[in-house]
Amino acid sequence: RAQGLRQISQRTISTASRRQLINRVPEKQKLFQEDNGIPVHLKGGVMDNVLYRITMGLTVFGTVYVFYVLTVASMPKKQK
Repeated sequence: RAQGLRQISQRTISTASRRQLINRVPEKQKLFQEDNGIPVHLKGGVMDNVLYRITMGLTVFGTVYVFYVLTVASMPKKQK
């Protein structure tokens, strides 16, 4: 049984179609090393900009929320 599994796994790996990957590293190096005044974390395009804005928005929201919670926690409770 173990030998059968070994044969199946070897056959699957060895007969898998190999996809040719294009080496895009030189393109990316040229893009990220270009001196165009754009911060490196935004040079990837629109998606980098969207992720940056979402991250900054969550950071600002989180900071404001923490200060709100700390303010509420520091106030004494009203007694009935």
